[in-house]
Amino acid sequence: MRVSHEFGPYVNKDSKILILGSIPSVKSREYGFYYMHPQNRFWKVICDLFDEKIPGSILGKKKFLKRHKIALWDVLDSCDINGSSDYSIKNPKVNDIKKLIDGTNIKYIFVTGKKALSLYNKYCLHDVMIKAIYLPSTSGANCACSYDELKEKYEIIINCLKN
Repeated sequence: MRVSHEFGPYVNKDSKILILGSIPSVKSREYGFYYMHPQNRFWKVICDLFDEKIPGSILGKKKFLKRHKIALWDVLDSCDINGSSDYSIKNPKVNDIKKLIDGTNIKYIFVTGKKALSLYNKYCLHDVMIKAIYLPSTSGANCACSYDELKEKYEIIINCLKN
């Protein structure tokens, strides 16, 4: 099934890092914001890094991101996909990441998951010229990575925000 990104990036001029997924999951598309599946561990991990509670609303999540200078988007604008399975992605249409980050303070780009990394490297790196830093997927389907391992890997975000 062909899906399109149904909501825009979250970014502001003070953003210092950009976190990219591949394309929003079915649940994220339903809710209209990033990492909204109840089994996805993104918000728990990222909020724990800053020793904050997970905001209960999308507006609260946006305020959290702004406060910590984090931008969110996805590598893809649209693609053929079965459900939320990155492995099934075909016929990708890429977002213009270079245009997004122009005029911001973004110096670091993180990608969540192997598919996001391969798509970024194949379609975006040559234009953006910022090497993406790989982070494991926070999806509940990523059973290979425990919560503690995720949190440890995501701590690099804190270090990058200090620069």
